[in-house]
Order: sequence, then structure tokens, then C-alpha cells
Amino acid sequence: MKLLEEGRKTALRKVNIILIETYWNIGKYIVEYEQKGTERAIYGTELLKLLAKDLNTSFGKGFSKSNLYLMRLFYVSYPTFQTLSGKLSWSHYAELLSISDDLARSFYEKQCMAEGWSVRELKRQRNSALFERLALSKNKEEVLQLAKKGQYINSAKDILKNPYVFEFLDFPDRDVVLEKELETQLTDKLGHFLLELGKGFAFIGKQYRITLDNTHFYVDLVFSQSNAS
Repeated sequence: MKLLEEGRKTALRKVNIILIETYWNIGKYIVEYEQKGTERAIYGTELLKLLAKDLNTSFGKGFSKSNLYLMRLFYVSYPTFQTLSGKLSWSHYAELLSISDDLARSFYEKQCMAEGWSVRELKRQRNSALFERLALSKNKEEVLQLAKKGQYINSAKDILKNPYVFEFLDFPDRDVVLEKELETQLTDKLGHFLLELGKGFAFIGKQYRITLDNTHFYVDLVFSQSNAS
């Protein structure tokens, strides 16, 4: 059974790499041959429409004008194929290509590879402005490093975000939320909470007892973090 699962994973990885390479090469063909090497926007011209028609006739569905535009943008954004990662799917890259800021796109790409984000997790982190929140407490050089390498935990301050976003919680429409309600919601949606906290966090327990000088204290929620050096 394990051998079969590994075989399937290997096959899927190979298919994914072939698919990414094919779409990249289509983008290259559009730019280098149809556009004669220029990067001018052609979305509104007849060129992509004609190419889409030809490709759909020859190979079936999947080559709409908007998809060809995305493949063209794929090549323009990643002109060297070796910089692409087989860890990411075409759906990952399609989401990344919708990010116009190069620094933010680079950051989310590195985080996807480092933390194994699904496309859904990528969208959630992007919509919650993770890059912008982490960048708030950093200088220009640190922001560039964040975009280039992703999030690295070198000190305790690197763990913190400003602010935290808990849009996945479902509270009644009122101004005051009870502490117990917050605790219950966070533990009920622990997967979402851990994703927001970031890589390396593990849930230890709730109402965790700590004893100091023979006096018992109870901490609502306790997590450990294994990335800090």
C-alpha cells in the first residue's frame, strides 16, 4: 500500500512539472515568436483570441484567451524556467501571478514552498495581507530579505504579526465577546488558528495548569514554537 501511494505521488509530481513546463513554453512562444520578443500587453488584441481558437481545436478545452494571457504572464514573470518549483502546482502559480507587487509575490511563493500551503491556504494568507503585516515591523533591507527568503524565525519578535487576523471566527453581532467564547472558537477552529500563528506552532492544551510557589494558575491556551533559534 505504501509503495502504491509513493508511486502515485511521484506520478502526480511528474505530471505537474510537465504541465508547468508546457504552460511556460506556451507563454514563451507567445512572447518570443508571436510578439517578436516584446512584452507589450496584447490581451485586448485578436492574437490571443486566434491562438485560443487554434489550440482548442487541436487539443480541446483549457486554452481560453484568459488562460493564454496567464501563460504569457507566467513566462514574462519567470523568464528562466529553472527558477520554477515543482512543489507548486499551476493553480499556485495562477494565484501568485495575480499579485502585482514583485516583493509580495516572491514572499508568498517562498512561503508556499516552505510551509506546503495549499492554494486555499495561499489565498487566505494573501487576503489577510500576511506579507504587509510582517513587513510593518521591518526596515527596508529586512523587507527585501523577507521577500527573497520568506519568513525566518531568528528572534522572538519574528514570531509576532501585527495585527493578527481571525476572520474565520463566527461571533454574534455584538460589541462584546466573552473570553470563554473566544477560547472555544479558537480551539474549535484550531487548524485555522495555527495557520494564522505561523509555521512551527504546536497546540499544547487549554486551561493549562502552571504551579508557582505551590499556587496553581490556569492559562487559557498554551502553544509551543519550535522555529526560534
